[in-house]
Amino acid sequence: MNPIYIDQLGRRVAIPFPPRRIISLVPSQTELLYHIGADVAGITKFCVHPDEWFRTKPRIGGTKQLHIDKIRALQPDLIIANKEENEPEQVKALMEEFPVWVSDIHNLRDAMEMIRWLGVITGHSPEAVDLVIQIMAGFRGLPALAPIKAAYFIWKDPWMVAGGDTFINEMMKACGLENIFGDKPRYPVITPDQLQGTDCRLILLSSEPYPFKDKHIAALQVIFPQAKVLLVDGEMYSWYGSRLLEAPAYFREIMAAFR
Repeated sequence: MNPIYIDQLGRRVAIPFPPRRIISLVPSQTELLYHIGADVAGITKFCVHPDEWFRTKPRIGGTKQLHIDKIRALQPDLIIANKEENEPEQVKALMEEFPVWVSDIHNLRDAMEMIRWLGVITGHSPEAVDLVIQIMAGFRGLPALAPIKAAYFIWKDPWMVAGGDTFINEMMKACGLENIFGDKPRYPVITPDQLQGTDCRLILLSSEPYPFKDKHIAALQVIFPQAKVLLVDGEMYSWYGSRLLEAPAYFREIMAAFR
């Protein structure tokens, strides 16, 4: 009988130990599996890290447009999904055929729990625990600064920002930012007028999912001359796996650029 594990939705999932044919539907968790020494049988087209896997591993579609037939052909004994990044109906369909462990990440604590559990499930617990220790040490080392009011843009046409119930919002807090849209859920659509009516001092334009460029800095700077506009690496704010090792140093750079 296979061991039973509880995923972050509270579901009981029977998974063979150790799983031999893992499919990851989540880019940040794909990178995490590589970091702790696990292997995968398939990844999405957005799992760009590590490059070695991106070039060689079978791809099973996008995070929200999975190719179920390709997944089925790989005969996985574990699928790793995420509540937000994957389409619920597709994940539900996969659950009827395969063991699916679903993460649900809202803050750093959730991310650390996910890392520990994937270490246990894949037989790489020591590596996962060591990673958690390193990540937490990095975040504890961030200086405590007076919060700077900021907005984090993820999309254009329409303008969309990160709201309060997001991992991005938690990462903003970690680097000394107060999200002016923190009272709004998830990823609200906003208008320029809504931002102009605030005392926002810093606007962050994410590299993903919308590929903001320098030209967007110039355009927004005209609309919001009172705020500094910066391009930022979206992976540092929204990837909740081993990428978090690099986040604290990156946040220091962003705050230094602002101040």
